[in-house]
Amino acid sequence: MSDRELADLLSRPGSWTSAYVDGPGVLPQVEEEALRRSVRERLEQAGAPEEDAAAIEAALATRNGLPSPSTRVVLASGGRVELDQGFVGARVGPERLDHAPVPTLLPLLRHLGAAIRYLVVETSRDGADIHLETAGRGHSDADAEIEGQTDDITKVQAGGWSHAAYQRYAENTWKSNQEEVAAEVSELIRRHHPQFVALSGDVRARQLLTDALTDTERALIVDVDAHTRADGADSAELDSAIARSLEERERSAVDEVRDRAAADSGSGGATGLEEVIAALQQARVETLLLDGRMLDDERTLLALDAPPWVAGDESESLGADVVARVHAAEALARAAILTDARVLVEDDEPTAEDAPRESRAVRDPVAVLRWADDAEASDAS
Repeated sequence: MSDRELADLLSRPGSWTSAYVDGPGVLPQVEEEALRRSVRERLEQAGAPEEDAAAIEAALATRNGLPSPSTRVVLASGGRVELDQGFVGARVGPERLDHAPVPTLLPLLRHLGAAIRYLVVETSRDGADIHLETAGRGHSDADAEIEGQTDDITKVQAGGWSHAAYQRYAENTWKSNQEEVAAEVSELIRRHHPQFVALSGDVRARQLLTDALTDTERALIVDVDAHTRADGADSAELDSAIARSLEERERSAVDEVRDRAAADSGSGGATGLEEVIAALQQARVETLLLDGRMLDDERTLLALDAPPWVAGDESESLGADVVARVHAAEALARAAILTDARVLVEDDEPTAEDAPRESRAVRDPVAVLRWADDAEASDAS
């Protein structure tokens, strides 16, 4: 779902039933059915209309083809499922099942924010397999297979002049093949702007491919010393390298928001609940960073049915009607989406269910602004 589609969904009147649960697993059918019934019953206990709870139960019965473990976010209103999105990987935090005047957004946004796009290139001397991926999607966005020349592709152990000639011929063939691969990689980078390119395969093929790319393209390469294109090859090393790169980019995105918000004595950012609310009310927020643990605290804000979309109290509503008083994090996220801002959710939840959770205070929200305050901008200049 695009940001615009999500904003259109949030601007609709009516109440919402939200479910953040595990995706289809490997349990026997009767146990899977029992889990879905439990979700329906708990939604009804939370105040959801019977038709919403039934619609979500029916949606969960439809397998989405994602490997286990996976995560499911389903939103329903008026007895109709309006959003049903699955993500590869375990839930981040507990299940959330509720019915309210506004939908629960943070579970969805924390997964959408981690949906980093990247290329996987598995190359060999006779070609390559290329996949455009988005983290958490569970399938390739685009695939390409390059089949290069294979005649006399192996260097021979002959002697004398013929040996050198065969060596040069084979090397030229490998180079030609990798130039073809590089052309496809360059085109995918130009069109889709992946954040990195995971490159595995034959050592010499990787070298030739890298040489055929521009400096800007080479800067995206994450080199994986594993020949994953060989028959029966193990992809564990490639998978680990991709996972590490995704984690690094998620951390980098969070650090960039904090750095940009703090730059020029903070003139281009907002920190803390009051500052961020004020910036959202003026539609000045470019990127909003929320601590996933904000859902654990007691702070609430007013969600409004029109601009400025969020307020601390009714005196700030500027004539808009109050939809509901909701968790501060949800109110901020909703206002950000409705004003075309990007939302990132910072998480440090343990990945193992029995792992201890770090004890710390909830971090303040932080925003990067579209423009600095006039007075602060003048002072900075």
